[in-house]
Amino acid sequence: MRKSHPIRRVVLATAATVSGVVLLLSLKPASDPDAAAAGVIPQQTAGAQESPQGGAAAPGAGTVDGDPAQTEYGVVQVRLTVAGGKITKAEAIQAPKGGTSDQKTALAVPKLNQEAVAAQSADIDSVSSATYTSGGYKQSLQSAIDKMKAAGNAQGGGTGSSPGTGSGSDSGSTQAKTVTGAVAQTMYGAVQVRITVAGGKITKAEAVQAPKGGTSDQKTALAIPKLNQEAVAKGSADIDSVSTATYTSAGYKQSLQSALDQAGG
Repeated sequence: MRKSHPIRRVVLATAATVSGVVLLLSLKPASDPDAAAAGVIPQQTAGAQESPQGGAAAPGAGTVDGDPAQTEYGVVQVRLTVAGGKITKAEAIQAPKGGTSDQKTALAVPKLNQEAVAAQSADIDSVSSATYTSGGYKQSLQSAIDKMKAAGNAQGGGTGSSPGTGSGSDSGSTQAKTVTGAVAQTMYGAVQVRITVAGGKITKAEAVQAPKGGTSDQKTALAIPKLNQEAVAKGSADIDSVSTATYTSAGYKQSLQSALDQAGG
């Protein structure tokens, strides 16, 4: 009869023990309670809230919806996410769709969203291949910004001050108001100007209506940005006309003067 060697028994016993330890380790739960307590594992709950169209919103951020802007190809409406008085996200919750509009919207809206966040205003460049959508976007964006500022003023208001302290002028400089001039009819279409005034100065000018269709699109795209810049720079309607768009320039100045009159000069 063969006798089992003592050393062999020891080796077999050791191997069995190691196998048992490995099996126990493989059955250990994958999640680590300590890591979960530290916020490492629950990824889906650790992130910030998501807006309706995706993208994380900053903690404590609020949203503001601009008024819908009707364009020739459909409605454009902009939603802003605001935190700390700044635009942290912009998105179009309505935009032209169907046919070629789908392609133009997909191309233009992301660019306009980025511009809005970067500029922190509606003074952004139009996308040349989607001028109508761009115009509607900027109009709704300005509406959202106006609401954002109004809400900020309402929250910061009521501080009051005694007469003669000079705080009245400071208040006027921080509270911007938006005024829209009367519609000016030109040979090629209507022109209407909206200005933002703060501290007695024009801080922004834009055309909410301008000639469109055919060659007017190109002339408007060329002239309006220049006229907007001139209006802000000079603070009046005494601005130079754009030689390639004399009718549009004249209508612009007429509506601009109307807006200035409403704003008190």
